[in-house]
Amino acid sequence: MTLLEKFGPLLGRILMAYLFIPAGISKISGFGNTVGYIASKGLPLPQVAAAGAIAVEVVVALALLVGFKTRFAALILAAFTLVAAVIFHNFWAVPEAQKMVQTIMFNKNLAIVGGLIYIAVFGAGPFSLDNRKG
Repeated sequence: MTLLEKFGPLLGRILMAYLFIPAGISKISGFGNTVGYIASKGLPLPQVAAAGAIAVEVVVALALLVGFKTRFAALILAAFTLVAAVIFHNFWAVPEAQKMVQTIMFNKNLAIVGGLIYIAVFGAGPFSLDNRKG
């Protein structure tokens, strides 16, 4: 096993989790703002949606980070990210001045979904709770 095969999956999980966990924590500290932003998109039950987003971004991303039920965690995060892309980065329905940034954000989310699907298919790698010996 090469060094990349040994440590690459761990590094990938760390970097992927780094995207979600701080975002979830910021939603906790700015809960009212998060609820307001979700409500501004016309979603029902914005407080419930905000709490759900926090749970996914913190709890599920922590599972991904430590490699616990990694394939399932990656699929949940992929679905969450895809839905977020469509609802919050809908470049096709924003004013021209916002199109470029929203297109970039949408495409970034699609790339993240691709990485998460890769994790879901190939698993957590050797340094994970899923693959602990014993």
